[in-house]
Amino acid sequence: MNLLQRHIFASVLFSCAVAAGIFTFVLIVGSAFRDLLGYMLAGQLTPEVFTQLILLLVPSVGIHALPIGMLTGVLLVLGRMSAQQEITAMRAAGLGLGYVARPILLIAVVGVGLSMALNFYLMPQARTLSRTILNNAVRKNPLSMIVEKTFVRDFPNMVIYAGQKNGGDLTDVWLWRLDKQKRVTEFMHAKSAHADYDEDANVLKVVLFDTFSDRRNPNSLETFTNTDGQGSMGEVPLDISLDTIFGQHTANKKASNFTLGELLEKRARLARENATVSERMKVSVALNEKSADSFAILAFTLLAIPLGIKISRKETSANLGIALVMTLSYYFINVMVSWLDRSPTLRPDLWLWLSPVLFIGVGIWMFRRVERI
Repeated sequence: MNLLQRHIFASVLFSCAVAAGIFTFVLIVGSAFRDLLGYMLAGQLTPEVFTQLILLLVPSVGIHALPIGMLTGVLLVLGRMSAQQEITAMRAAGLGLGYVARPILLIAVVGVGLSMALNFYLMPQARTLSRTILNNAVRKNPLSMIVEKTFVRDFPNMVIYAGQKNGGDLTDVWLWRLDKQKRVTEFMHAKSAHADYDEDANVLKVVLFDTFSDRRNPNSLETFTNTDGQGSMGEVPLDISLDTIFGQHTANKKASNFTLGELLEKRARLARENATVSERMKVSVALNEKSADSFAILAFTLLAIPLGIKISRKETSANLGIALVMTLSYYFINVMVSWLDRSPTLRPDLWLWLSPVLFIGVGIWMFRRVERI
C-alpha cells in the first residue's frame, strides 16, 4: 500500500470511526431511555450500575452503527475527493477505480470480522451480563418494581397499576391477569394493598383490601359481557413468583442472544431429538441473521464507493441524507423478510440474505459502470 492508498485508508477509517461513534451514541441514548430510564427514576439503579449497563449496550448497538458509520464515512470521503477533482486526477494518472477502492475494501473486510465477533460473541455475552446485573440490582429491593402511576408489566402474565405508593403500602390498585396470548383473563381493583418480599421463597406477597374482581370466561375472552365470575371481596392474598423475572429460568432465552457455540450446540440437540421444523428454524434464523447482518458492512461499502464518486458532493448534509435513505431501504427489506418468521416452510432463514446480496449485487454493477466512465 503506497502513500496515496494510505492517505485514503486513513481518511476513510477516521471518518467511519467518527460516524460510527456518533450513531452508537444516538442509539445508546435511545436504548437507555427505552430500557433503563424507568429503573433509574424508580431508584432501582445506582449511577455506577446505570453506567455499567450503558457500556454493555455498546455491542448491541454497534452491530447497527458499524454499517451506517461505514456507509457515511465512505460517502463523505469519496464525495469530497470527487468534488475536489482528486478522483479525476488519479484516473488521469492511470489509476483505476480498483486502486481507490482497495484500501476501503480492506477496512470493510475487517469490519465484517468485527461485526461477526459482535454478533456471535460480544453481543450475546453483553446482553446476558446486562440482564444479570439488572436482576441483581432490582432484587435488592423488589418492592421498587412497583412504581406509582405506572403500568408495571415486568411480572409474569400480569399488569399492575398503583395510584400511590408509600413503602409497601399501596392505594388504588388495578391488576390484570393475562393468558399466553396477552389477553385479559381476570380484572381486579382494590382500594388499598400491602406488599412484602419473601426472600427465601423469592416471592412478592401482596394482600389486596376491598377488592372487586371480574373474571372472564376462558372460552370467550374477547366478549366483555360474558363473565365467569364477578363480585366484591375483602382480603385477597396474591403471591407473585419472581423466579422468571430474575432469570433463574433460561429455557425462554431467545436464540438471538445465544453465542455461536450455543447455537451450534442447540441445533445439534434439536436434530438428535427430531424437534419440529418451527423449533429448528428458530436456530437457523438466528445463525443466518447474525451472519447476514455482519455482511451489511460489505454491502454498504460496495454501494457507497461508486455512489460517493458519482454524486460528487462534499456537503455533509447531502451525504448523510443519502446514507439515511440507503439504510432505511436496507432495513425495510429486513422488516418485510421478518414477517416470514411464522412460516418456516418459506425458509425465512435464507430470505434474510436478500438485503446484503441485493445491495452487494447493485454495488458491483454500479462499480463496474462507474469504472467504464
